[in-house]
Amino acid sequence: MRILISGASISGPVLAYWLTRHGFEVTVVERAAELRKTGGHAVDLFRPAMEISEMMGVLPRIEALATGTTEMAMHREGVRRPARVDLTKVFGASSDRHVEIMRDDLSEVYYDAGHDGVEYLFGDSITAIAPDGDVTFEHGAPRSFDVVIGADGLHSNVRRLVFGEDAGHGRFLGGYLAVESVPKSLARDGEMVVHMGAGRMAGIYTAQPLDDARALFMFRSKEELQYHYRDALRQKEILRSTFAGMDPAVDEWLGELERTPTFYFDSIIQLEMDTWSRGRVTLVGDAGYCPGPAVGGSTSIAVLGAYVLAGELAEAKGDYARAFAAYERAMADAVRRSRAFARAAAKTIVPGSRAGVWALAGAAQLISALPAPLTKAIAKLNTSGARLYDSMQYRRYAEIDV
Repeated sequence: MRILISGASISGPVLAYWLTRHGFEVTVVERAAELRKTGGHAVDLFRPAMEISEMMGVLPRIEALATGTTEMAMHREGVRRPARVDLTKVFGASSDRHVEIMRDDLSEVYYDAGHDGVEYLFGDSITAIAPDGDVTFEHGAPRSFDVVIGADGLHSNVRRLVFGEDAGHGRFLGGYLAVESVPKSLARDGEMVVHMGAGRMAGIYTAQPLDDARALFMFRSKEELQYHYRDALRQKEILRSTFAGMDPAVDEWLGELERTPTFYFDSIIQLEMDTWSRGRVTLVGDAGYCPGPAVGGSTSIAVLGAYVLAGELAEAKGDYARAFAAYERAMADAVRRSRAFARAAAKTIVPGSRAGVWALAGAAQLISALPAPLTKAIAKLNTSGARLYDSMQYRRYAEIDV
């Protein structure tokens, strides 16, 4: 059975790995000319994704590439002294198994785990998908596949082609996220420095594997802003006007926008599709059920979704209609809960008032001050909040040779 996956970031390589283990013939097409290794931001893996990575044999490498960020200095506008936060306790409260890693490093780890058994087509993209599985490409010759899977992110090309231009126009969660590459000398090893004000937050961090640092910006907005998602010049203008004068350090980070080699800007939007499958096509990860960038644990749920989809296709012996239905049933609760968590997180991660900034800083300091066993015990009482991802259950699929 021939399966085409669009996208080689996170869920694509994980899905390709497990599909080949089940004996499927897998091709991955990726718009970029090579595996992306510049830019990106830090992402979190929680218990289910950690366990799946362990089954893939890549967990030691993932842990070795961890960012190593253990402390946060939180500067509040109008306050001279920063609040100090122990991030090991914060993450320990949220998960018994967790690692923070740069997204591009994680992508490379998953790609290396299974690329020998997979055909990768870099520098190309899908232009049309026929109901019978015939696929045309921007550059390559047309080919036929039994199943096509979109693992191509929030702005999924496969979703647009199959479900329509407006599919996945989900809920705007009231904020924006931007990341730029800046000189490593501007950051401190092991520490994230954050400046917070009502409705806006800017931070900087680096990681042991990096030769640069990343400046992160998040801000609230009541309405969606008007810009094209590929118009970097307009996005940088928005960023400058939003954060100008916040702090001299933040002004310095903004000054790097003219020469940064990599830049990312996007709205925090939650996809709310009722189904992710149509005919012989389905979606996985952010392409089908992004809970919201930076607020909903989308990387972990993408890894989980890829594992479940491969397992259901194997159990169905390639009967894609049966497999897709089982996949959506299996992921429904996880997607629903991650959406609810993200909607709540989007309201609190960047407080809209000065009082909210003080409350967030106070809560982080409290977690840092309490003994770790106590914070874990308290957090475990709320499986819809801090312990959401650790509480997610999933089936373990046997390797089935189709």
